[in-house]
Amino acid sequence: MRIEENFSYGGWKKCILITGDELDMVVTTEVGPRIIRFGFINEKNILKEVKKQQGKTGGKDWLMYGGHRFWHAPEDIRRTYFPDNESVDYKWDGKTLKLIQNIEDTTRVRKEMEITFGSDNNVRILHRLINKNLWSIELAPWPITVMAERGRAIIPQEPYGTGSENLLPARPLVLWPYTMMKDPRFIWGNKFIQVIQDPGQKTPQKIGVLDKMGWVAYSLEDLLFVKRWVYNPDVRYPDFGVNLEIYTNPEIIEVETLGGYEKIPPDGLLEHTENWFLFKEEIGEDEDSLESKLIPIIKRTDGKF
Repeated sequence: MRIEENFSYGGWKKCILITGDELDMVVTTEVGPRIIRFGFINEKNILKEVKKQQGKTGGKDWLMYGGHRFWHAPEDIRRTYFPDNESVDYKWDGKTLKLIQNIEDTTRVRKEMEITFGSDNNVRILHRLINKNLWSIELAPWPITVMAERGRAIIPQEPYGTGSENLLPARPLVLWPYTMMKDPRFIWGNKFIQVIQDPGQKTPQKIGVLDKMGWVAYSLEDLLFVKRWVYNPDVRYPDFGVNLEIYTNPEIIEVETLGGYEKIPPDGLLEHTENWFLFKEEIGEDEDSLESKLIPIIKRTDGKF
């Protein structure tokens, strides 16, 4: 892993280019913390780029920008949409790049990201919330990755059975007021739930699940992005108890993981880690293809980092 400072990308002049053996990533320092590019070196960006917002800084309005951002749950229009339009500090120790946001003046919370490249097409991203209030607060960490359009999110379902021993509910699924289950962007399978990003569909859709398997994938043409994290059965998750949410509209699709609620004392912190993987693989929509081709790839990501 090596970095190049003051790298120009998308109109921003002070980005940092991170390069590994096969992958590269670009983060901004003029706004954020944001990851605005992730892909194979000099190839397609798997993350969404909002062209009309690239290069912008400052202002009081929250901007999408695209890429990967870090929020804290529960969602509230007055607190969540803090405009991360100011510059961020960073530290590089030769192995890990740490991005440090200024304290949010509305919440007194500071966000940090630590990015470390592995040796097998994977990247660890540690997200950290620090409470700079004089009192304790309760939040949950909420990393959100906006993927490049026209792809497909793939959510695993827990193994199911039909025996008389299966008396208790499983596989929690949460819907939003605007969620329409007949929307053609949803593919409801027995082993997988898939959500398609379709610019031709004009309404927003969102679902949440309690993903005990700890992984989600995004398929875009010949690229397969996999995100992994740790499910904790002992914490209380947001939004009726889910740790994975998928949101889409005509412009974007977001792959969102959540940590559990915790009470953070003054100067205390809360962390949530995602492990990212990127493969050159084309994955079909049918469940047999997913089972035979995707699952072996997921098993290759077991135990990384």
